Amino acid sequence: MENAATQNSSRNDLIILGIESTAHTFGVGIVSSSKPFILADIRKRYTPEKGGILPREVAQYFSTVASDAIHEAFTVSGLSPRDLNAVAVALGPGMGPALRVGATVARALSSHLKIPLIAVNHAIAHIEIARFLTGLKDPIILYVSGGNTTVTAYNHGAYRVFGETLDIALGNLQDTFAREVGLAPPYIRNGRHVIDHCADKGSFLEDLPYVVKGQDVSFSGLLTAAIRKYEKSPKLLPDICYTLREIAYSSVVEVTERGLAHLGKKQVIVTGGVAASDFLNEKIEVMAKSHNASFIRIPKKYAGDNGVMIALTGLLMYRHGIGFMEPSKAFIKQRWRLDKVPVPWYPDTLG
Repeated sequence: MENAATQNSSRNDLIILGIESTAHTFGVGIVSSSKPFILADIRKRYTPEKGGILPREVAQYFSTVASDAIHEAFTVSGLSPRDLNAVAVALGPGMGPALRVGATVARALSSHLKIPLIAVNHAIAHIEIARFLTGLKDPIILYVSGGNTTVTAYNHGAYRVFGETLDIALGNLQDTFAREVGLAPPYIRNGRHVIDHCADKGSFLEDLPYVVKGQDVSFSGLLTAAIRKYEKSPKLLPDICYTLREIAYSSVVEVTERGLAHLGKKQVIVTGGVAASDFLNEKIEVMAKSHNASFIRIPKKYAGDNGVMIALTGLLMYRHGIGFMEPSKAFIKQRWRLDKVPVPWYPDTLG
């Protein structure tokens, strides 16, 4: 029987399906190497009724929605499985149980359709979708999400880390504090983090810690101090929210600015879930202007996790013949660092 790769060999464009399942979102994206580039973008997001996100519960949710998400992606795109050249999947970093669901689905598709499986690093995918959508080819990148806080830029074949969190990520700081003081879940309301809503009536407090160590940031001390401050003075919650946000955002802007100056870059990108924040983007924009550097916001829709970014990165890897794996060997890598991934396509993007 003719397999999908053979059937699609007569097409001038490449079609890649991408699967994202590193955290709270099971995403399926389909992209093409010719316009329109994005053919499908399906997302199934898990939101706990109370407390934080438990990896086991996320995995159970993903298992129930994965088939529907795949089916919806083909329906929206007007394609059939036979049109695919490859399936790309995020194998890390992320939550183990959630990652395993995506990996299992990708292995099944690859084996059944007899098409290549491409292992994608989740962090690299966030960077590539941002470069593609903003058109900024050679930026310093601030990657901030629930599980990651990193300042990175391309240098000699890979993205190099020029600064990162020494403990918890920026998104984790916000979500944990909001949960501990009873503001969440849900963490996002009307397109803004609940801390932003709380901070609208707040003013700056002088006694919460601002910790930058060289090129790195630390948020665990700020989290602890903020929670203790609230426990002693609940009425100060708006002030605490405002101060926590200002300190956290200012610290990542500072280390991004240091990276920009050190490398002599003239472009700045912010990507990851926290990149949806208007307040963070405003600070980055002011910093970039002071260095005569270009800054373009990534659309909020693509700041957070999605399958399109996995498919896009898979397409770039496919073109350069890297990342291919036998389905039986496609194991997850929960702590897969972005600086361990070769980037031979740089500075090119899709198109």
